[in-house]
Amino acid sequence: MTQSHGGQPLFTALFLVVLGTAFLVGMVAVGAVAGSPAGDSMPTAVTAGEDRSEFAPTATLQSGVSEEEFVEPVPEEGDPYFEAEADDGSWISYVNPRDAYRSPYLGEGSGKLCVTLLNENGDPVVGESVPGTTVTVETGEELEWHSDADPFVVEYPLPENYDRPLDADQFGTTDDLPQGDGYLDSHCLEWHGLPEDETVNYGEVEVEGENADDVEVVGYVQQAHDSWDSDVDPIEAAEPYEEAGGWTYYEGGSHGQAVVVLQLDGDGDATGGETDDSDGSDDSSSDDNGGTDSSNPDDTGADETPGFGAVAVLVALLSVLALRSRPE
Repeated sequence: MTQSHGGQPLFTALFLVVLGTAFLVGMVAVGAVAGSPAGDSMPTAVTAGEDRSEFAPTATLQSGVSEEEFVEPVPEEGDPYFEAEADDGSWISYVNPRDAYRSPYLGEGSGKLCVTLLNENGDPVVGESVPGTTVTVETGEELEWHSDADPFVVEYPLPENYDRPLDADQFGTTDDLPQGDGYLDSHCLEWHGLPEDETVNYGEVEVEGENADDVEVVGYVQQAHDSWDSDVDPIEAAEPYEEAGGWTYYEGGSHGQAVVVLQLDGDGDATGGETDDSDGSDDSSSDDNGGTDSSNPDDTGADETPGFGAVAVLVALLSVLALRSRPE
């Protein structure tokens, strides 16, 4: 009877141990399953990230240009850079530090050779986005006496290299002026004093420098033998070099002008904006690929630790019950 009486507590103890072990295994499984909602909580963070990537670059890409328009009104009468206006209202002129008169003065042949740089919207800029870029236009023997010719060189950005970055209003119209839209848009070379039967030639433009690939040569706008007509779009009116390159004066047609039209190709700040947007997308992708890790590792650990702590307490209680059920 004694053995029979002692076996019952032993059976009870074994039963409690088995029960505790089964409970422990169940808790571990539950803990593993319970850990998954922490990872599933990541879509909220990803959504927030996607919202930021959508709105953050808006200010940068809103204008869609590599460089903002350079806005400088033309000089008005009384301004030191205002030169003259025709009595019949056919032309207007502004002071250009690159304007020169031949000595000896051989005739009324005059002209202007310009470079205009436009952004992606077709607005004039001064090359802040393409520093170190040099534009060169060869000029012939007819202008070798000119200190700013032979060749005509333009270095960007203009404000860092010239006291008068832009000096001419070559394109657009306004009711208040005989030529131009009232805002400077070109960097020019001017001359006076050539024979009235002279031929003026200029070479094909060359663009050099570390940012030269960001500048596209659109073409040339050339008008000879009459006053400059500014009522043209520089991009639409630009022609290939084969259709330009110079002119020959004649009596009554002793003036000529040409503008080399350049345009930014969109690889400047706009690309930088896209790169920023891409970085934002990469951050979101990182969250997607590693939801649990990038969510908050501490939170995940906190979810699992209490489960094992409770299991440890339960095992301890079961052990105490097992000991208490043993005969003395």
